Amino acid sequence: MLSRLGALLQEAVGAREPSIDLLEAFVEHWKGITHYYIESTDENTPAKKTDIPWRLKQMLDILVYEEKQQYPPGMRQQVFQFFSRVLAQVQHPLLHYLNVHRPVQKLLRLGGTVPGSLTEKEEVQFTSVLCTKIQQDPALLTYILEGRKIIGRKEVSREPTTFPEETASHKDKEHSHSKPSDTASTQEGAPCGAEALNPQLPAAIEAPDGGSGESNLITSLLGLCKSKKSRVVLKAQENLLLLVSVASQAAATYLVQSSPCCFAIAEHLCQQYQSLPTFLDPADIAALEGISWRLPSAPSDEASFPGKEALAAFLGWFDYCDHLITEAHTVVADALAKAVAEKLFVESLQPQLLHVTRGLATVLCPRRSEQSILTSTALLTAMLHQLRSPALLREAVAFLLGADRQPAAPEDKSHPLCAHLIGHCDHLSDEISIATLRLFEELLQKPHEGIVRSLVLCNLEGRPYVARGAPEPENYEDTLDLEEDPYFTDGFESGFRASSKPPPVPATSSDGRTAVTEIVNSFLCLVPEEAKTSAFLEETGYDTYVHDAYGLFQECSSRVAPWGWPPGPTPLDPHEPERPFFEGPFLQMLFDRMSRILDQPYSLNLQVTSVLSRLALFPHPHIHEYLLDPYINLAPGCRSLFSVLVRVIGDLMQRIQRVPQFPGKLLLVRKQLMGQLPGEQLDHQTLLQGVVVLEEFCKELAAIAFVKFPPHGPHLNLSPPP
Repeated sequence: MLSRLGALLQEAVGAREPSIDLLEAFVEHWKGITHYYIESTDENTPAKKTDIPWRLKQMLDILVYEEKQQYPPGMRQQVFQFFSRVLAQVQHPLLHYLNVHRPVQKLLRLGGTVPGSLTEKEEVQFTSVLCTKIQQDPALLTYILEGRKIIGRKEVSREPTTFPEETASHKDKEHSHSKPSDTASTQEGAPCGAEALNPQLPAAIEAPDGGSGESNLITSLLGLCKSKKSRVVLKAQENLLLLVSVASQAAATYLVQSSPCCFAIAEHLCQQYQSLPTFLDPADIAALEGISWRLPSAPSDEASFPGKEALAAFLGWFDYCDHLITEAHTVVADALAKAVAEKLFVESLQPQLLHVTRGLATVLCPRRSEQSILTSTALLTAMLHQLRSPALLREAVAFLLGADRQPAAPEDKSHPLCAHLIGHCDHLSDEISIATLRLFEELLQKPHEGIVRSLVLCNLEGRPYVARGAPEPENYEDTLDLEEDPYFTDGFESGFRASSKPPPVPATSSDGRTAVTEIVNSFLCLVPEEAKTSAFLEETGYDTYVHDAYGLFQECSSRVAPWGWPPGPTPLDPHEPERPFFEGPFLQMLFDRMSRILDQPYSLNLQVTSVLSRLALFPHPHIHEYLLDPYINLAPGCRSLFSVLVRVIGDLMQRIQRVPQFPGKLLLVRKQLMGQLPGEQLDHQTLLQGVVVLEEFCKELAAIAFVKFPPHGPHLNLSPPP
């Protein structure tokens, strides 16, 4: 009966017009296979002595015929459904056998590679079963994956070899997982079983589109990720996540070294990036920063803009890559992070961030080049905002800042990209400056010590900003004499002293409260009364800043706790000779920007002060001392944040005299900024807006200093100082 059916089937496959119902014949063959495993009680019979190989061959012939003739309709769906059910429901392990995993591999190749395939639903179910099986038994990885491999100079087909038929029993099969029999046949030297999982094999994988044109489980999953059906995409992504999270190190190594997995995932990310419009508004990019790979579509209530769908798709896939790296085996995570860094960061983003010129186009169209810098910077910021995986964060930090953690000289350009980005913070284009400052602010919020060390701490080590040769004061009271204040050396002191008197110095209490009170009052009293307007309006007081600073400081302290920072500053050696101090290019840029706060646009000033506030929150004693201690005894030629602010105030006192009705205009500008009045253009508007920002920034610094009291202790009192 079976031979007669086989003859009829062969005749039907070879005929131009099939004379039998191929779908019915295919289902009949599957029923024969399942009935064998359901009804058979003899586990010692080799598979080749049963009709299973013949039935599988007949079904494959029907499938091939369907592909060529596009007949009968629905056959592929039935094939995928049946394979999925057999592999999922039959308890006896099947995928180790050549006559099972070979058809599985070919079935993957026959799957639809174009989004919108009629078999997408069935294909994703089929891959779900395979990924689940691989997760349960990582040794199956070599039996499922298929592609082209290069061993030395010889290219061979990578198809795992069958185990000896004598290992049909479950006991022998388990033994074959770890050590295939020496009698197992090989095909052109291709590895099989545990040998294929040997990480020492000199294997390299061709690019998926490198001319091989082959499809496997990975390329099938990536193809399904491009579907127009959100459920198919989500299920395919979950299946790929199962695949990369294999527990076995050997399997993970094989996945990295002998499959196109990491390359293909990174390549798809780059394709998404290349599909983005050339120019995107940073505000539009920031609005979609919260896109999740599980919900990659942009919210329907968001305003539409050109490229919105492409941007949502890219950010969603980047979030997915980040999630893959987080959940993947360490071997896969590191390799995938490096692939993303190389393909996306270095090859795609870096030329735009560095403003690489391409012929006369850049020279003749400078605005076009600025837009390219602006878009790429905003996209990188959005990616940093979503980045969570430690492995990818390490690659991102190395890409942006380099590996050098040594103090930088004023003319040091050891890492071109970092130097370019810091230079972009002081760009002629205010838009580029704001976007790049926002990039650094986002970077400072990531849990990686190398960021703050590279940008700030490496230049503050050893406290070279403190004057040597003079004993450090025991109390801050010892440094309160303004007549000897080293900050007032440029002729501004007379105007400043006439308008702003230092507060009385109370006695030092046993808990050190005097010190923090003096610091807080130094910042609160820095802006002269005639330049203050917050007292005339509600909800602009110092208390609000204290509440906000407390939450931000707690968050920052929790993030840096594992870094083991010292509780106090490094003791000074009075006999150590002074060495030249350079605050580093990052702080130099911020101080230079801060010194021009009265001449810069309002939005730019907000971003500069926001970055400085983020830095001041760090609980490292040197950062605290350099940015928040007004009474530090600076070495000659050095400046601190407080000294920069003092000079700005001195400049302001001279400018006030030249602005008629200054207090009234200043209050009007503050109300405009708060939305209480229409934005009418005024004379000296940039100056007036700068004064408002200056007043608020000083209150913010005072609040940060207060919540960090004592700077290195646990005590905290949220009430404002007297």
